[in-house]
Amino acid sequence: MPAKKSTTPIHFVTGNDDAEVKRVASELSKKLAPDADAFGLEIIDGAVETVDAAVSRLRQTMDALATLPFLGGTKLVWLKSAAFLSDSVSGSSEKTLTELDSFCGFLESGLPDGVSLLLSAIKPDKRRAAYKRLSKLADTTVCDKPELSFGGGEEEIIDWTAREVRNRGLKITPKALEVLSSRVGMEPGRLRTELDKLETALGASCEIGPDDVRNLVAATRQSGIFDLSGAIQSRDLQLALATLDQLLSQGEKGIGILLASIVTTVRNLLVAKSLLEKHRLRAPDTPNAFAAIVSRLPDSETEHLPRKKDGTINSYGLGIAARASMRYSLEELQRGFKACAEANFLLITSGGSDDVVLTKLLVGLMGSKAANSEFSE
Repeated sequence: MPAKKSTTPIHFVTGNDDAEVKRVASELSKKLAPDADAFGLEIIDGAVETVDAAVSRLRQTMDALATLPFLGGTKLVWLKSAAFLSDSVSGSSEKTLTELDSFCGFLESGLPDGVSLLLSAIKPDKRRAAYKRLSKLADTTVCDKPELSFGGGEEEIIDWTAREVRNRGLKITPKALEVLSSRVGMEPGRLRTELDKLETALGASCEIGPDDVRNLVAATRQSGIFDLSGAIQSRDLQLALATLDQLLSQGEKGIGILLASIVTTVRNLLVAKSLLEKHRLRAPDTPNAFAAIVSRLPDSETEHLPRKKDGTINSYGLGIAARASMRYSLEELQRGFKACAEANFLLITSGGSDDVVLTKLLVGLMGSKAANSEFSE
């Protein structure tokens, strides 16, 4: 969020994105006090936990602001990481609130010429009177993470990532965008870092592909689960086995991998394929277009479909599955779903090692029809 004013000597950087608040405040301190020595920049640590410490830091800040710059120069006082503006024990204390009221009154009375204040605070309580007063007084920059709407999910994360990539003037394939979204999530600071890395390695004019993201952006458990799902949808057995090996080497349990990625992916493929064939429908051109297809079906045909947290049909996820289901026959997916149940039984009864059971499942599902038939016997 852009700053509100440009003439006030008071600057307020706040929000729930820890990394972004710290980055913006640090850059702003260098801009407000370039090449400052000990007399030109005074930093007061506001990351305190007790009421007495909070009161002490506020009074220390007021004393520093009331002290004129050395030899008539300029002076920046930075109250850094003010924890007492959050909804905490120290921040809720009457003693702290009273001191904050005095602090705001001190600022409202005006600062000496040549003196400016930088206040940074993570996760403030925006309901408090002090927050509202500071926001009006200061040149305020709010660094909040993007919020998903109720019931939002994968589609919104991908859309947000796409906007950030476009704002950087970079080019990326749809598949690479999905992989990047799964690896970064709604973390603006990390996305900025990863885009810097991709741009440095590939150049601004090069289109970013999925392999570029996999090679340069660190994988997490969540992204590994996503990669495995994507490999199944793409019917890329080599990638699926490599991702399985990665997840197992990270200490993931076979039953968790099966239920979190393989079963849900095969189920969605099977559900989408069944709908398309039963109603003689064409696969959508884009995942978003599947919502219109589903909306035309009677309730009796959609009551079993996967849902989002708000109870609505996960049409975007099913749209991805519908497009990917063209790589499989209905019979293959039916056998594959049955094979998932067999693999689940083997894993929970210790009837085989995680590696062997899941490798056999993936080969049976994604390999040739002959291999698939052999697995199901």
